Amino acid sequence: MKVSIAADHAGFEEKQLLVEYLRDQGHEVLDRGPVNDDRVDYPDFAALVATDVASGEAERGVLVCGTGIGMAIAANKVDGIRAANVTTPEFAQLSREHNDANVVTVSGRFVTDEVNRAIVKAFLETDFGGGRHAGRVEKIMALE
Repeated sequence: MKVSIAADHAGFEEKQLLVEYLRDQGHEVLDRGPVNDDRVDYPDFAALVATDVASGEAERGVLVCGTGIGMAIAANKVDGIRAANVTTPEFAQLSREHNDANVVTVSGRFVTDEVNRAIVKAFLETDFGGGRHAGRVEKIMALE
């Protein structure tokens, strides 16, 4: 799967670990930065990943900041994006099954790398459930 990933300075170290993990799992990775942990503004990097996913350049997106919250808010401003900030693998699975999330945001400060890897794994391996959830997702998208 082609995955676009980015972070801000607070999520830089975790992003680096997740890039390595994704590549080890056989995914094609678009690393949208940053290249170091110098201070940056998270909306700039959220926009890069969200645009990759919305345009079809990438199938899914992963964003990392201190909490994941700011990245989710910013990414959700891009038409076609359903970004979910999650802290457990179970929530990642449900974000895919029920909401057809196409971007996951994670915390580089409050969640361990082991848990973030499990979150990303669940997010990438879970399919959208469709059925009764499809109409709800259509209603979400109609809000754009």
